[in-house]
Amino acid sequence: MTLVTWRPMREFDTMFDRMNRMFGSQFHGGSNEQEYSAGEWCPLTDIYETEEEYIFKVEVPGMEKKDITIEVKDDTLWIRGERREDMEARKDNYHRTEIRTGKFARSFRLPRGIDQEKIKAAMNNGILELKVAKPEEKKPKAISIN
Repeated sequence: MTLVTWRPMREFDTMFDRMNRMFGSQFHGGSNEQEYSAGEWCPLTDIYETEEEYIFKVEVPGMEKKDITIEVKDDTLWIRGERREDMEARKDNYHRTEIRTGKFARSFRLPRGIDQEKIKAAMNNGILELKVAKPEEKKPKAISIN
């Protein structure tokens, strides 16, 4: 009998890989648009949709809106920013440093026909929320039966 190490999260690894591929095909360019150097970090992002819009929720704790830029270029939503290191505490006083600092850049491919003027951004409690209105042809249309 061979003993196998039990990894309860193994099924989630496969599920996350599948979800990343699924969202990657719709919301990401498919190329290596997001390549990070050792000093950069990547804020976690949730993406979901309602009947009217796509909603992006980006974790950016400790950041202010002046530290973040958002732009749309060639049907790609770019979110960039920089979280600066807290210089009040001296490095030799730290027992653990897990909060990543430095620059980040995230990009997401948007469906064609998005009206850039209808994108709304708000920040609350360290969460950047972007609401992107769906193009008219992407909205579900009810058809009545005569």
